[in-house]
Amino acid sequence: MADFVLHEDPRSGNCYKIKLTAALLGLPLSTRQYDIMTGETRTPEFLAKVNSNGRIPVLEIRDGEATRFLPESNAACWYLASGSALIPQDRFDQADMLRWMFFEQYNHEPNVATLRFWLHFVGEAQLSEQQKAQVMAKRIAGCDALSLMDGHLAKHEWFVGDSVTLADIALYAYTHVAEEGGFGLGDYPAIGSWLKRMESLPNYVAMD
Repeated sequence: MADFVLHEDPRSGNCYKIKLTAALLGLPLSTRQYDIMTGETRTPEFLAKVNSNGRIPVLEIRDGEATRFLPESNAACWYLASGSALIPQDRFDQADMLRWMFFEQYNHEPNVATLRFWLHFVGEAQLSEQQKAQVMAKRIAGCDALSLMDGHLAKHEWFVGDSVTLADIALYAYTHVAEEGGFGLGDYPAIGSWLKRMESLPNYVAMD
């Protein structure tokens, strides 16, 4: 069996997705931590050996004498979950799961996660004028994403099918800390119930 090492910043929801996936599957996962605020993923060593794109998370897969590095959080989650119940067997459900994972990366994360990073970690006073000018648009787009999720979850317990999938994991990571970006989760009751279902799953682990 392969050994897995997650190159991560524990404050990142994208990194947390991979840790939660591994935990729900009962897969051992060790970590190597970096501080993205101080540029630790931009060093020559990191760029040469881990990810030339200078970003985390990266899943390091050690299988015998072979070591490979897989960037991008949703790709790493897919790798870990391949063959498990976290990926539906039905062809349409698989595609629908990917649809929600793409939604997370294109509609949800660029707004909900970005505002969390700007406001909770960088600080509003430290934002550039360009960033300050984007805050309202990102808040509106983030609320739109949360409203769409809430509408779906008002009719379904999970995003796809009758049980948790990678779609839920991908969307849970930044949704459950959205209030750190100024979003009021109390406005989305179906999301609130879904968050409780996620946190009740066997082997669930909280974000560091």
